[in-house]
Amino acid sequence: MKITALFSICLLGACLSCATQKKESQDDGWVKLFNGKDLNNWDVKIKGHPLNENFGNTFRVEDGNLKVSYDKYKNFDEQYGHLFNKQKFSAYLLVMEYRFTGEQATGGPGWAFRNSGAMLHSQPAATMGLDQDFPISLEEQLLGGNGQDPRSTANLCTPGTNVVLQDTLFTPHCIDSSSKTYHGDQWVRVEALVLGDSIIKHIVEGDTVLVYKKPQIGGGNVSNYDPAVKKDGQPLKEGYIALQSESHPVEFRKVELFNLEKYMDDPQKLKKVLQDLQKQKAH
Repeated sequence: MKITALFSICLLGACLSCATQKKESQDDGWVKLFNGKDLNNWDVKIKGHPLNENFGNTFRVEDGNLKVSYDKYKNFDEQYGHLFNKQKFSAYLLVMEYRFTGEQATGGPGWAFRNSGAMLHSQPAATMGLDQDFPISLEEQLLGGNGQDPRSTANLCTPGTNVVLQDTLFTPHCIDSSSKTYHGDQWVRVEALVLGDSIIKHIVEGDTVLVYKKPQIGGGNVSNYDPAVKKDGQPLKEGYIALQSESHPVEFRKVELFNLEKYMDDPQKLKKVLQDLQKQKAH
């Protein structure tokens, strides 16, 4: 499908956050990535630790929420971690509800205060190097405010990737969204509309806050990766979704998506599905 056609479809409306009404069955297109019970369908990769060594019980499920915690760390020591869902996707609407809690881990960098993220189109967990800090991916950066200063959320950061922003290849590491600031421990609803290697939108509480296109491998801001994985210039058409641990406690009560893959070859059906999602009520 051409970029222009997909772009016009994506501009059907800013509000997709009402698109989370879902049946118990998964036959309606919804996939519940986090089941509220366990992490059986997830892989853990923490810098300096082998695959699926959940150091310090960083990623855990408590009280029905997925929590990222550091109470068993003596010092954060740049042990950046990622929790990878085991299923690969190419086109979807991702819906998350998150909040920051407590105090940052000892030794966490200043920029990581109330900082987490959802990695989109990520490389597989098993292909990350032992000491690799971040997966090659597109990060929908999740931030919380400090109680005073403006600090947007659903920004874009690009570890090992580039995107096209306003028809220009964007090579810096991060760009801020137009979202408002969310201070304190309040729950925030964030979404990502991802359509293969064409259009991607970041959405916060119903407002589209960032749009970019043509995601591709390239650029820097990722270390100790396997060069065979980082094929600069290769379009990012699909990948995995991962949640970050960057030294500040965060929890998620919802991580789910609506799979759009079967509609990608039919612009009219895709348009209709997106319209229907807009009409549905939040649950």
